[in-house]
Amino acid sequence: MNIALIAHDKKKELMASFCIAYRSILKNHTLFATGTTGAIIIEATGLNVQKLSPGLMGEQQISARAAYNELDLVIFFRDPVTAQSHEPDISSLLRSCDINNIPFATNIGTAEMLIRGLDRGDLDWREIIGKQ
Repeated sequence: MNIALIAHDKKKELMASFCIAYRSILKNHTLFATGTTGAIIIEATGLNVQKLSPGLMGEQQISARAAYNELDLVIFFRDPVTAQSHEPDISSLLRSCDINNIPFATNIGTAEMLIRGLDRGDLDWREIIGKQ
């Protein structure tokens, strides 16, 4: 499955820890990440991550993949406290995920539920009906 990993600056360490914890699951999937987040994940885990542009441009690239239903899961550790100038772009990504039924986690609790479900096969429906 195609998984996008994004983390705001204050959440990058949490994303690295998450990927270390679930490396055995993530290694079996195609991973995409914004540039800086991807570099941090690669350094922490050795996982194969396709790095997109850093920052806003990378988020837009991931949003475009979601709009074309090319992703199966998005994990985006957002910083809900710090104002983000690109909030409309985040809303666009969320909207594309909703339109295409792409599971979207914005915090570690939801991300853990989704990644464990992915490991159990709970997201296999994406391969059957998600690509229509």
